[in-house]
Parts: sequence; C-alpha cells; structure tokens
Amino acid sequence: MPISPAKLGRVVVFGAMGLTLAALAYPAMVGIENTANSQERIIANTSYGPLTEADRDFVVKVRAAGLWEHPLGMLTMQRGTTPEMKEAGEHLVVGHGRLDASCRKIAIELGITLPNQASPQQQQFVSTVESSSGREFDSIAVNIMRVTHGQIFPVIAKIRASTRNTLVRQLADQANDTVLDHITVLEKTGYVNHEQVNFQQSSPAKLPKEQTTPPPPQPGSPVLTLNIPEDLRDLRTNPPNAPEPSPAR
Repeated sequence: MPISPAKLGRVVVFGAMGLTLAALAYPAMVGIENTANSQERIIANTSYGPLTEADRDFVVKVRAAGLWEHPLGMLTMQRGTTPEMKEAGEHLVVGHGRLDASCRKIAIELGITLPNQASPQQQQFVSTVESSSGREFDSIAVNIMRVTHGQIFPVIAKIRASTRNTLVRQLADQANDTVLDHITVLEKTGYVNHEQVNFQQSSPAKLPKEQTTPPPPQPGSPVLTLNIPEDLRDLRTNPPNAPEPSPAR
C-alpha cells in the first residue's frame, strides 16, 4: 500500500521529510555561520591536502546521516513486512556502518569533531517511522529515506568535484556508491512514490536551525560506533552494474 500524497504531506509538515543535507553543517559546533564564501575558506593545511569548511561539514553530514539511518535500518530489518524491505534495512545498516568507520578514521586524521546524536529533525524521522506499522511502516520508511538519499547526491557531487583533500575525496567516492546502492534497494521495495519524492527533493520544508543541527558531543565522551552485525559483515553493497571487488590476497 503506497503512502498517500495526503499522508506524505502531513509527514512533511511535521518535518519528517524536509531534510536539507546542506542544513547539517553543524554551526553549533563550529561556532560560525556558513555562507557560500566561508565554505571555501581553508581551515587547516594537512598532509592530505587543504581542508575547507565545506570539506569538514561534509564529513559531519555523512556521520549525522548514519546516526539516524543506521538505527532506522535496524528497525526496518525487524519490522519490514517483505523480503525486499528487510534487504533494504540490511543495506542501510551495512552501508552506514562502513561509512561511519571511514568518518571516524578521517576525523582523527583531520581533527574534526563528530556528533554523537542525530539532529532533532533526524530523530523525528525515526520516531515517525517507528510509530507506524505494517505496510504503512514500509511505505513511510521507504519514502522518507528515498527523499533524503536523493537530496544528498548533489552534495556529494559538489564535494567530489571541488575538494583538494584526498581523504575527503575518498569519502565522497564511498558515499556516492553507498547512496546509489541504497536508492536501488529502496526502489526495489516497490513503495517509492516517485511523484511525491521528486517534489520533496526539489521543495524541502524550511525548518529552524536548531531542528536541523546535531547537538555537540559532551566533552570527553567516547565517539559512538555504528556497529555492523556479525552476520552482515560480508554483505556486498556495490552500486548497480559495478564489478565486485576481488578477494583480498
């Protein structure tokens, strides 16, 4: 039962589908307002190349996405009503688990502070899905995630085209492959309302900054790890038509 436009509209009004990835720049942590000009400002010269504000924000965005999509993937594995839904949940968990490992490694190398909690808006995404059941659960979960994955594509492309930092470039490549894989498995469920998704991707809801900003981590708190279940660690998540990697020798 695909989600109706009316139901999807209500979700949007309450901020559950209005994610604008560019709004996850984490100004509460970095202490500045990010503008088009400031995004290009070099904040550090590293052995991997210069690091701009846009580079740093991208690493934080990828981390923040995992903080809500990983638990939502776990929930989808448990409550999805079809094999395709459970497969989508597995790919979300594995893809974001692997991206998160990269983010944590990059953050250490580049001196980037990562959030440990999703933004209030992102937490609302999970709550909205969690409050539904059956086919409605499937439909709401798929459409929320399909919108957010569609929105991050131009963000990844811009960073990939502009960054001069090799670690950030590698993360952009990995994120692009992961997002394409996730879009593919989400569409495979048959629940994507393409008309409504396309509208929301181009007309995201406008929300206050405090709703779209992940809270800064508590001083001294350990960095949260998004674990991949043991039985999923060998799951292949290459994008469609891409050759599978050769086994390590």
